[in-house]
Order: sequence, then structure tokens, then C-alpha cells
Amino acid sequence: MDRVFDILIPVLLLAVTATLAVGVYSLLRGGQFSRSYSNKLMRLRVLLQAIAVLVLVAAFIWRGQHS
Repeated sequence: MDRVFDILIPVLLLAVTATLAVGVYSLLRGGQFSRSYSNKLMRLRVLLQAIAVLVLVAAFIWRGQHS
């Protein structure tokens, strides 16, 4: 299970970072692209952040019990 956390945490952090970067880019770009995607991207970022936090908490609990 430790290996799962070792892979999942960086993947989630990269996903959050990429989504944030594309979302900020869409806000700065403006126009139709911004109207279509900026709000959706920011919502996706919040969802990914929540998942990342839950996985981090689960990893701390798991490693605390199995150390």
C-alpha cells in the first residue's frame, strides 16, 4: 500500500498543478475560451485538491499505523 501512495501523491499533485496552470492561462487569455473553460477548470482544480488532501491524510494514517 505504501507504493500506491508513493505513486498516487505525486500524480495528484501534478494534476492539480497542471489544472491550475491551464485555468490561470484561460483566465488571462480571455475571450470564448475563458468563458467556456475557466470556471470548469477551477472547479476541477478544487475537486483534485480535495482528492489530494484525502489521499495525503490516508497516507499519514496508514503510515502511522504501520510504522
